[in-house]
Amino acid sequence: MNESTKRVHTEPVPPNMAAKPTLAEVAARAGVSVPTASKVVNGRADVSPTTRATVVEALEELGYRSPLQRKNRATQSTVVEVHFDALGSTYSLEILHGIMAAAASLGAEIILSVAPADLALAISPERRAQRMADEGRGGLIAVTSTFDAAQLSAFRRKRIPVVAIDPLNPPPADVVSIGATNWAGGKAATEHLVALGHRRIAHLGGPEAVECSQARLHGYLAAMRSHGLPVTAAEVLMGEFGQDWGVEGLRRLLRLPAPPTAIFAGNDSIALGVLAESRRMGITVPESLSVVGFDGVPQDVDSAPALTTVAQPLRDMGSAALRALLRQFHGEVLDSRRVELATRLVVRGSTAAPAR
Repeated sequence: MNESTKRVHTEPVPPNMAAKPTLAEVAARAGVSVPTASKVVNGRADVSPTTRATVVEALEELGYRSPLQRKNRATQSTVVEVHFDALGSTYSLEILHGIMAAAASLGAEIILSVAPADLALAISPERRAQRMADEGRGGLIAVTSTFDAAQLSAFRRKRIPVVAIDPLNPPPADVVSIGATNWAGGKAATEHLVALGHRRIAHLGGPEAVECSQARLHGYLAAMRSHGLPVTAAEVLMGEFGQDWGVEGLRRLLRLPAPPTAIFAGNDSIALGVLAESRRMGITVPESLSVVGFDGVPQDVDSAPALTTVAQPLRDMGSAALRALLRQFHGEVLDSRRVELATRLVVRGSTAAPAR
């Protein structure tokens, strides 16, 4: 009996049976009071940056989790937060449909968060990460959002995986991102117009600083160069992903000495704005002007004429994002941090050979 008892006491304690660190131990490690350590854990703003950094380091070293966080981790391991800066576009809704369909098959629960980028970034990174951890979030899917290094670091410290769909700025190398083959899609759209016989092809792009806008622009430029077609600065206009920019962009292009006979728009909203303004100005599409969009949203079929576009697999992108996040949550190491799903050109009534 004694030998058996000795043997038990000399064996190492398994990691999952080890004593959990207390908040008092965290405070002692950081050299602060327990109330101060509690403020950091709960994301309170009334702590100096230096003190906050010291406490966060102690939390990481000791592997501390709040009691609420430990409880929720055990009971809500498949709750995923999906964040949109805005949810008014068909693009966003198609992405969300894909996420929800995958969640139904995988048994995950989706919590929707919608807030403008400036409001989301105004929240203390530690507070947001702590809130997600305490509420049992298994991870975060961010759709067309800007990434802030401080927030990503806070998520990383709480071991909350993040997956980005079409991020506006390049995410860090350790963040999984899901997108489409934007460069190839831009090239395919332009090649289609060239094959029809167009030589003056303009590009109305989205925001210049956005990664997918740049990829689509470069695909367009690659196609133009491969056919020896000139491109002037006046024929490449970068703006916003919206119909108003399509209207304004068309007006600018029509003021050129030699207006384009075709336009490759950076997304479908821009292209639909071009079609609407063309109708108001009495410009016939595709007889006098061909237009190609990018996204493949349902409204394209109902436009007049129906819009030729580069279709993104938006629902598949949402589904892929959720699957990648859940795999990370369950401890899998993914082979690739960047996933690009294939686009396809869908030819409809808004493109034709140029008028002679």
